[in-house]
Amino acid sequence: MTAANMQDRVKNVVIIGGGTAGWMTAAGLASMLGQTGLNITLIESEAIGIVGVGEATLPHIRLFNETIGVNEAEFMAATSATFKLGIEFCDWGRLGDSYIHPFGEFGLANEGVAFHHYWRCMQDDAETAPDIGALDEYSLPILACKMAKFQPPSEDPRSVLSTYRYAYQFDALQYAPFMRDHAEKRGVTRIEGKVTHVDQDSGTGDILSVTMDNGQSISGDLFIDCTGFFGLLIEKTLETGYDEWSKWLPCDRAVAVPCEHEGTLLPYTRATADKAGWRWRIPLQHRTGNGHVYSSGFTSDDAATDSLLANLEGKALADPRQLRFVTGKRRKLWNRNCIAIGLSGGFLEPLESTSIYLIQEGVTKLLEMFPQTSNFTVHAEEYNRRMDLEFERIRDFLILHYHATERDDSAFWNYMRTMDIPDSLAEKIELFKSSGRVASYNHGLFLMPSWVAVYIGQRVMPQRYDWRADRLDKGHIKKHLSGLRNHMHQAAMSMQDHASYIQNNNMARRPVTAAS
Repeated sequence: MTAANMQDRVKNVVIIGGGTAGWMTAAGLASMLGQTGLNITLIESEAIGIVGVGEATLPHIRLFNETIGVNEAEFMAATSATFKLGIEFCDWGRLGDSYIHPFGEFGLANEGVAFHHYWRCMQDDAETAPDIGALDEYSLPILACKMAKFQPPSEDPRSVLSTYRYAYQFDALQYAPFMRDHAEKRGVTRIEGKVTHVDQDSGTGDILSVTMDNGQSISGDLFIDCTGFFGLLIEKTLETGYDEWSKWLPCDRAVAVPCEHEGTLLPYTRATADKAGWRWRIPLQHRTGNGHVYSSGFTSDDAATDSLLANLEGKALADPRQLRFVTGKRRKLWNRNCIAIGLSGGFLEPLESTSIYLIQEGVTKLLEMFPQTSNFTVHAEEYNRRMDLEFERIRDFLILHYHATERDDSAFWNYMRTMDIPDSLAEKIELFKSSGRVASYNHGLFLMPSWVAVYIGQRVMPQRYDWRADRLDKGHIKKHLSGLRNHMHQAAMSMQDHASYIQNNNMARRPVTAAS
């Protein structure tokens, strides 16, 4: 690096806002770049609350935690966390339907042909189809979910116990302080207070500094906006603009309430379709998180709250809390010398637990292309391109859940079933319907097993399948499937009880029982 570049080097990063987004960002930067001499400052006000209802995650968070040096047992205990092997969807295809989107494979591929093609080819045989069973029976994480079992995947790739991954369900209000402690131990400076003014360069429009309510001025080279829906820097200051996706995802409100545990501590999240949206259930060690995401155009706040409270499994532990949002994303997540991470960058409803994933991806992609100098143009363009793909592919996957339905029992479901959808999704659905094939891509969150789970779970049955499945004798396929199904069942039975695993591995905040 030349002397001129050294002088122009990025030395000071200022994060505005705490919560999950702010402290994940701070912890990630400090853990990976703290020893380079980078100064990281986070400004937050205790007077400003955080959303704090995003309690369910995807398996990718494990890599993030491991990368920044988080101890799993300490993390589990500190955040009252449970393990998560998938998401159950109730009443989505039809009233009474239920399926699980697992964090793992269906069956085992054979000669390059995905398992679901063999399963599908056997459905055409009226004599053998009843003996084959449902696709769910060939997924180890689904079987473990139904049995309330858990243990970490095997490291032996030959074992069926290696065919799944896992995530966490945790208390977001406890997670942010945990990440704060992790970040501060690695050199992050926290400043308490509210930002009252943002100073910009008169020529470039770049942010130069922010002024606090006590008059203190904090300058920086790179600013990260973690101020939630408000978007203090990315929108209120830089006027970046917002691409709204409400015509495809019209749910714009949520009401949340925790309640007491009842029954078995389950290793999965549940999403139950309602008249004008859906309800979530997230089991933690000390309570159950509940919420109702809904469209204000199809139901009232009171009706949505009544539906949520009527379906709680135990006594409510707080008053219902209302949230409002607009589904979509900023037109640029990196604009000038400001990056929006978390809700300030966009919001996709938590149907597939993607909120914390998008925070993690925002941080990870920033780390991958962190600029050495203040010439951000190329970095910003690539960052925005990759994050746009993430948002758009998650958007399409969420729309699929709503659109692939036979429900006609409410105005909301009639709208969702018949609405025009993005071409990118329409092409994917048509490909699967016609051939059983799942559109593949290198960048983006949800891969083949996830799409197959939702397609089949919501009755999108392909007309045909990969012709290579016909090379095997039907009797041979039937025998193989029968053996595999039994093997999967035995493997799931051999796993430990979910609650007992947490308790026995020093991961419990306090004693946890199977019926806590």
